[in-house]
Amino acid sequence: MKTSIVTTRLFGENIYIIWDETTLEAAIIDPGMMDESERQEVEDVVKQENLSVKYVLLTHSHIDHACSARWTAEKFGAQVYGSKNDDMLAQSLTGQATMFHLRISPQPLTIDHDLKQGDELTLGNDKIQVLATPGHTEGGLTYYIPQEDVAFVGDTIFQHSVGRTDLPGGNMHTLTESIKSRLFVLPGETILAPGHGPTTTVEDERLGNPFV
Repeated sequence: MKTSIVTTRLFGENIYIIWDETTLEAAIIDPGMMDESERQEVEDVVKQENLSVKYVLLTHSHIDHACSARWTAEKFGAQVYGSKNDDMLAQSLTGQATMFHLRISPQPLTIDHDLKQGDELTLGNDKIQVLATPGHTEGGLTYYIPQEDVAFVGDTIFQHSVGRTDLPGGNMHTLTESIKSRLFVLPGETILAPGHGPTTTVEDERLGNPFV
């Protein structure tokens, strides 16, 4: 599997484009692009690598992760996968934009496929396991690919930090329980690819994360 990262300028959000090198099937995780230039960066990767986008995957539905989810799905002929537990957030992208004083007006987002703990998706020769990791939002999800020793964790956990829980749907107790029961049980060498900032590993966070 190969990975390309596009990082947005305003929120520093990591958009992950992952694909199978043999089939060129791809998934775009958390397309939070907020202007045409950021959308073009994602489109350039898809075109340069000749990818066939199979999934638009949301770890959660905050605006910095989901702003361009519908645009991405329509652009590449895919559908949006996420948790229906984040429906309220997905339907309130315009309100979120207002809350953060953004000069954009995204349309309400409908999640096409509701994912739950234990679901599995196929991307070429890889299996993507869906882990429910609520706490940052009610519908927080992690996408774990055991063959690649990587988990795309959104804003559940960062390098020696965790996602904020002071926004609607956030709960610190739920977040720490998600991390302990879903992420810290993964092999220690598993790379945790977060929604913001650098990657880390399960073992590093078990030993050094002061919030868990």
